[in-house]
This record gives sequence, C-alpha cells and structure tokens, in this order.
Amino acid sequence: MKIEELSPKTLLTLSEFRRAAGIPLFLAHKLIVWGLISAVKMADGTYRVAETEVASTKKFLKNPWRKTKLFIKALGPGLITGAADDDPSGIGTYSSVGAKFGLGLLWAAFWLLPFMMAVQETCARIGIVTNKGLSGVLKKHYKKIVVAFFIVLLITANIVNIGADISAMAASLKLLIPINFILAAIIFAAFIIIIEVAIPYRLYAKFLKWLTLFLFSYIITGFIIHPAWLDIFKQALVPNLKFNNDFLFAMIAVFGTTISPYLFFWQTSEEVEENNITSESGEKVNLTDRTAVMRTDVKTGMFLSNLVMFFIIFTTAQVLFKNGITDIDSAQQAALVLQPLAGNQAFLLFALGIIGTGLLAVPILAGSGAYALAELMGWREGLNKKFSVAKSFYLVIILSILIGLGLNFVGISPIKALYYAAFLNGVVAAPLLFVIMIVGNDKNIMGSETHPGWVKLFGWAAFIFSSLSIIALIFLKYVKI
Repeated sequence: MKIEELSPKTLLTLSEFRRAAGIPLFLAHKLIVWGLISAVKMADGTYRVAETEVASTKKFLKNPWRKTKLFIKALGPGLITGAADDDPSGIGTYSSVGAKFGLGLLWAAFWLLPFMMAVQETCARIGIVTNKGLSGVLKKHYKKIVVAFFIVLLITANIVNIGADISAMAASLKLLIPINFILAAIIFAAFIIIIEVAIPYRLYAKFLKWLTLFLFSYIITGFIIHPAWLDIFKQALVPNLKFNNDFLFAMIAVFGTTISPYLFFWQTSEEVEENNITSESGEKVNLTDRTAVMRTDVKTGMFLSNLVMFFIIFTTAQVLFKNGITDIDSAQQAALVLQPLAGNQAFLLFALGIIGTGLLAVPILAGSGAYALAELMGWREGLNKKFSVAKSFYLVIILSILIGLGLNFVGISPIKALYYAAFLNGVVAAPLLFVIMIVGNDKNIMGSETHPGWVKLFGWAAFIFSSLSIIALIFLKYVKI
C-alpha cells in the first residue's frame, strides 16, 4: 500500500522528512522499504521524499496502535539483545538481589542504563562499519591467543547460563502443568535447537522479536503488588553502597548479568547479519542513516532491559524482602514464593515470563559463542546460512545447548553455578570493555565513525566502575586491615 503518489514538489532528505513527520529516522526508513511511503532513490543509495508525504504520513500514523505496531516491527538486533539480557538466569539474579538486599541495589537499574547504551552502541557500530563480528575484528588487531582466551571464558559462562536457563524454564513449566522436569528440559532444548538451526534467519529474527513481549509480564506484576512508589523512586535515584563482600559480590554479579560479554559478541554479529540481508536485497543504505537506525534500536532495547530489571528487583524487594524471605536461589523459586504473598496473577506472569525469556535468551547465548569461535577459527558462520554450509558454526550451537542441558543431570547445580557465572561475566567484561573502547575509537578501524562524546564518557565509565568493583572485592576478601 502507498500513502500517495510522489509529488513533484520539493524533495526532503530522510532526516528532514522524519523531523517534519515527527518519527524516528529508523521508522521513516522502514516505511519506505515497506512501500508505505513513496520516495526517490538517489544515485548514492539515499532516499528523497516529497513534502506532501509529511501530512499523509502523520495521518497514517495518527492511530497509536498502528504506530506502536510499526515501531516494534521496525526494531531489530538492539531490541532482541536488550531483551535477551533479561534471561531466566538474569531474572534469578535480580530476584535474589531484591530478596536479599531489598531496594539496596535498585539504583543499578537506573545508573547502569547509560553504560549499557554506550557499550552496546559501540559493539553495534563496530559491526556496521567493519561488517565483521567482534571476534573477527579482535583477531585482526590482537594476538589470536588473547582472543581465544576470552572466547573460552565466554563459551564456558554461556554454557552455564544455558544450563541454568533450561533448568528455570523446565521448573517453571512444572509449576504450571504436571510434567516431569527432565522431559520438560529435553523438550525445551530440542525445540530451541530446531528453531535456531532449521528456521531461516528472517523468520527466526521475527520469532525472537515477538518473544520480547514476555518481558512485559514483569512490568505488569510490579503494578499488581501495589508498591510504595515514593520509596522505590528514591532508592532508584540515590546509590546506596555498602563495602562488604556480599554486597560487592552481588553488585558485580548484577553488572555481569546486565553488561554481559555474550551481548557484545551477539550485537556485533547481528548488525553484520542485518547488513548482509540489506545487501542481498539490493538495498543501499548510507552509513549515517544505518548508524542512526542502530542507535534508536539499541537505546530501545537497553531501556526495555533495564526497565524489566527495575521491576523485578522492586517486586521481589516489596514482596519477599519485606516478608522476611531473603534467600532466593532461582527465578522459579521467586515465582512460587510470590503466589501466596502476591496472588495467582503475579505467580502466573512471573512463571510465564521465565519460559518466554528463556526461549529468547538460550538461542542467543549459544549463538554468540558460535559466532565468536567461528570467526576466530575462520569457519563459515551466520544464521542466514544453511546447516550444510556452516556445519561447524551450527555444531557449536547444538553442543552448547546439549552440554548446558547435561549440567542438569550430572549433579552440578546450574543455579549455584549461575551466580558465579554472573560474577565471571563481570570479571571478563572489564578487559573486554577496555579492548572494545580502544577498537571503537581507532580511526584505522572505524574511519570517521569513532565514538561520539557521550559513548566515550559512559563506555569508559563502565570499564572503570567494573574494574574498581572487582579490585574492591579482592581487597576486602584478601587484605586484612
């Protein structure tokens, strides 16, 4: 459908058009691609839009539901990456923190947001400019053994996360229907392998995108419990730091869960996938427009991720911590304890959220490690390729999921291992952040697309915060004053 035929009047650049229409640049671009706005493609691949399209676009998007639906449809890797940050293991970590410390770490949801936006924009920018995944870029500019060390840690932490996520999903399903835990875990693992390996990337990306809707179950749960909003916002804005082992360990675990190394690799690789899809379709998008589209996408994903983190921490703080329940080992345990204290609706939404976010996150955990290892080894890789073309890449995905599944059957508690995996992520994130910030500001790699000022500020702040937290914990643990 076309809104109207192109008028011979003055042509606007895409940036001018989106400002006049009052919509984000990435949505304006997508409306053209979908044929909802008439435009002229110039020789350099950019678009020009007639002034008459402004009024008709405003009229077309006047319906808020239609505008919201198109906005979500237009989002891509940034939204999926942000949503994957709130996987069942992350939900378990946030629930544990809320139960143990009350609102004491709620400030992290607010103050970590600009850090996350800066870091993920840097990763996305690297993928867009170089058209390589993060591992491929690092391999080209740093020693292979150093990159391999990071990838081993990445895949190890990812497998533990996968095991914990599958465990949480199976346990949550068991809370809802009478099913054997082992059978449920096997069904989830098999289903995830099939959708990631067999479904074409375009369809698979849409599937992941709509799974993000499960995150809203935690926001709804937060309103159901009728929280004390004044206390919540006060605690969210004013950091409350405690210099003891338990608090610092929890803070690093939250940091490692929120700013996770696997998200660095996934974000970069998915921007490359999007570039490849655009190239295959014959569409040309200039670097400035592509970067602007990415920025809105990333900010939306990170905002959603931290909003959910905010609601999970304060929900468990208001319901569990206030009732003296301070020891929560998992997300599904939090859901079960919520039932008598906050009602069946809160319990149901919490449990369904665990299953939905697990279906979203496990493929990304497995995929990020596969991208990283394949780029390091020079294998063919990409979810847009068939299994027969990229066997090694897909085998890493399959083995990661199967080993994660196996952790549930060999006496290793994925939930206990998870908390330490989150801590490990926090430790690994620090040196990776340093390298990413160096790469993103290297003109030999990035050309004119180096960090903007705000990304430099918050990206380096994330590195400093992570490093100082780890140093403080080591000092408190091993140095006696």
